[in-house]
Amino acid sequence: MKRDYFIRCGIAGFSYYEGAIAFSELKIGTELSLKREPTNTYDKHAIMLFLNDFKLGYIPKGDNRKLSILLKHGGVEFEARVQKVDENEHPESQVEVIIYLLTPDKEV
Repeated sequence: MKRDYFIRCGIAGFSYYEGAIAFSELKIGTELSLKREPTNTYDKHAIMLFLNDFKLGYIPKGDNRKLSILLKHGGVEFEARVQKVDENEHPESQVEVIIYLLTPDKEV
């Protein structure tokens, strides 16, 4: 699979959800899972980030619309990975995520 950069962002709500519980398991390159939450009353484009069963928070509202629409319609694969971990930052800025659009390698 070929990876193309899609977005890089923080994790909204990291200190509110289970970020502190999962923090010691977050390393640069750790794969995270994405899950749409279309019934979210605050943001119809909400996308949750998980490490295994730990809910880490959300893709920030300003970064999630296009990703949400693509996930909704399917046929597109994404990969989310931890890009930055800094325990000295404010809890809402300790972890950043990079999301790649995955496309099959095509032979010419």
